[in-house]
Amino acid sequence: MSDPVTRPLGAQISHMLRARGVDVIFGIPGVHNQEMYRGIEEAGITHVLARHEQGAGFMADGYARASGKPGVAYVITGPGLCNVMTPMGQAYSDSVPVLVISSCLDETAARRGQLHQMKDQEIAAGTVCDWSCTAQTAQSAYGLVDRAMQEFATARPRSKHVQVPIAQLQALAPPAAAPVVPAQQAQHLKADLSSVVDQIKAAQKPLFIFGGGAARASDAARAVVAALGAASFVTYAGRGVMAPDDPLFFGAALARPDSAGIVAQADLVIAVGTELAEVDIWRDHLGHRAPMIRVDIDAEVLSDPQQAEYPVLMDAGIFLNALADDVTGAQGSSRWDAREVAKARASWRAEVDAERPGIVPICDALRSALPDGTMIYSDMTQFAYVAKEVWDMENPAHWHHPYGFGTLGYATPAAIGGAIARQGKPTLAIIGDYGFHYTMQELGVAVELGLSLPIILWDNGKLGEIEDSMVRAQIAPNAVIAQNPDFCKLAEAFGARAAAPETITAFQQAIKDAFAADGPTLIYVTPALTS
Repeated sequence: MSDPVTRPLGAQISHMLRARGVDVIFGIPGVHNQEMYRGIEEAGITHVLARHEQGAGFMADGYARASGKPGVAYVITGPGLCNVMTPMGQAYSDSVPVLVISSCLDETAARRGQLHQMKDQEIAAGTVCDWSCTAQTAQSAYGLVDRAMQEFATARPRSKHVQVPIAQLQALAPPAAAPVVPAQQAQHLKADLSSVVDQIKAAQKPLFIFGGGAARASDAARAVVAALGAASFVTYAGRGVMAPDDPLFFGAALARPDSAGIVAQADLVIAVGTELAEVDIWRDHLGHRAPMIRVDIDAEVLSDPQQAEYPVLMDAGIFLNALADDVTGAQGSSRWDAREVAKARASWRAEVDAERPGIVPICDALRSALPDGTMIYSDMTQFAYVAKEVWDMENPAHWHHPYGFGTLGYATPAAIGGAIARQGKPTLAIIGDYGFHYTMQELGVAVELGLSLPIILWDNGKLGEIEDSMVRAQIAPNAVIAQNPDFCKLAEAFGARAAAPETITAFQQAIKDAFAADGPTLIYVTPALTS
């Protein structure tokens, strides 16, 4: 390569990504995508070697949620792409900006039996992400990457997949053009929304519901609610948008069946940045009888079965900041009763404790032991299900969970990605015994990087939630118990620290010790934990 600017396309893609602000890539090299690795170090990008492509995808997801920047993963043709499809589906479901770049075979129609061959790799990936496209030229590859970056910045952020034929990755190519100027979204409410604002200001009993889309506008959301004297709920993904001590805050209790009765009391419902999906409310209809104003960046959400009378296609943060300016100084005369709010919250907390006994006190103990600003990644486990309902977050976007797609094995690798993005800031993982099996090998990455990462492993010795569901359905529990290893010895075999506290006090101390350690600590906890 006599021309220092001309490089194989695989290398140019890394340089292009670095020019667009990407400084970490998660992945695994193989003979099909090795050209993508030619330029990583030269471009100044840190590569994190996952132990499985699923782990790489979850790390990219966790990194994106923590940093607000796109998470990028490099994977090989065929099985590598298949392995990362679960994280792609999770990122799509939870609106996380993840870009997966893979190699692909040059030709598949007339040849069979090639290494890593799939019938249609592009279409397969497209079933779990926003879009999946093949770049047949260097300019096509550059254009697709820029398209992904623009959409991450201006539309609902969802996973994307770009694949490049092996021969193209190897071929010399000119560098990508300079980064394009990111598109700007309108920063003010349009005049035709004045009637919506007037309705909000005139409501006597307004109820706001904030989802994850409002997470980056919590200050404005709190200001709006305070000025109007409004009550509020948050979805699980919206926890932290509202201040826990707000006397008219109902918490993340929309999944409680009788929350529908609370919603029915409102004379105006304003849902901001939320799908109001099954995993948010666990019923077909929210329960409102009053008109609904629906604010979302995704037009599909605005046409869902909730049938909002006033759909507003707008970024939640832009809407809330503009609304906050408009209602500043308003003297909201709320008809909501703070005593009734407190009563409802206490009742719901008691219900959660009765449904899954013993977990609420452990959640309380964990919360009191955590440093300020801790970011938490949880898995599909009963510990997390309880915490999502009773644990009010001080800060938004600080508890991440595989909400929609609902995959097991998310928490450990996602927390690793989050810890990489948050160097020097506390990050924590919560995972169940069964989910830990899915991605336990990524513990080696945390050891390799020396991440001070506490991993709480909740072991109830079974698929507890599934067993409970079978019992409710009058099915004799079947296939819900698996032989577990000695998790502490397993962690130590990876080079991690391990602790198995038997009391609440010892549990809290183990958490503090783990944050001070120079590597990850697996903290093994069972329902037998006592005070």
